[in-house]
Amino acid sequence: MNNTKLVSRYIIYFVIIIMLVPLTAEAQRMKHNSGGNRNKSRNNTSRQNTQQNRSINGGYNKPTNRDMSKTKTNRKPNTSTRDVNKTNIKQKNNSINNRNTNTRNRNNTNINSGNRNVNINNSRNVNVNRNVHVRPPVRHYPRPPYSYGGYRYNCYHPYRYHPYRPYYYGPAYHPWGFFIATIAVTAIIVNANNQQYYYDQGVYYVQGSGGYTVVQAPVGATITVLPEDYQTVVVNETTNNYYYGGTYYEEEGEGYTVVPPTAGTVVENLPGGGEEVKIGDVTYVKLGDVYYQPIVQDGQNMYEVVDVEPDSAQN
Repeated sequence: MNNTKLVSRYIIYFVIIIMLVPLTAEAQRMKHNSGGNRNKSRNNTSRQNTQQNRSINGGYNKPTNRDMSKTKTNRKPNTSTRDVNKTNIKQKNNSINNRNTNTRNRNNTNINSGNRNVNINNSRNVNVNRNVHVRPPVRHYPRPPYSYGGYRYNCYHPYRYHPYRPYYYGPAYHPWGFFIATIAVTAIIVNANNQQYYYDQGVYYVQGSGGYTVVQAPVGATITVLPEDYQTVVVNETTNNYYYGGTYYEEEGEGYTVVPPTAGTVVENLPGGGEEVKIGDVTYVKLGDVYYQPIVQDGQNMYEVVDVEPDSAQN
């Protein structure tokens, strides 16, 4: 009896197990099919997108659903910025070119007008005050003068141009117009034409606001000792002058007095501060109020003091 019950119980368990196995398998199959469908749908979607983006030649087309509004919006301001920058650069360059053009024009105008002033006004000033700045020659000129612009330029020697190269007289010498704040303690006071000057080593100064300005040696000023490196120049058979840095001295009593240069005097060197002045076809060197003609004497470059006078034949 007990065995019969045990067998019956086993049979019941077996039947239950047999019934449960198909249900479990179906559930697993359904679960598998569900996941597979999802993956399949994704794959199909990817394939479709790929096929849609693939071109006939094997490349890919840009997606049709791409939003280009932002890109276009960003590009427009950048393009306009570049155009504005280019415009600004062109405008700046044009303004710079205009300024350069104006500068060149101003420079050319000043240079040309300067040449006209030098060629006309300076020669006229020399003639008007000829007796003050240049002494008359001691003998007649053996050669005709060079005439230009209503004036005659007399010299004993023929014109031989050579470039004006200022002579260096040392560190103590300064050209006319030079300004310094202080002068050396060795400077002395010299009076001439009711004016006070300071003199030191061949240089004359006038005191002004904040310092001293180098001036042309005043005619009539007297010193007791000639500056070093002076040169003796012959005026005539009986008179010599002593020359230093554009200044001429004549011995008087126990001193040496500043005198105007004598026309026809020849010197070897000219100091700084002069300028070449072209009058017609001749280039002179103008130092202060005196004109010098370049010449060659005994094979050496020299300068002769020019006698300038009105051309009476044209007046």
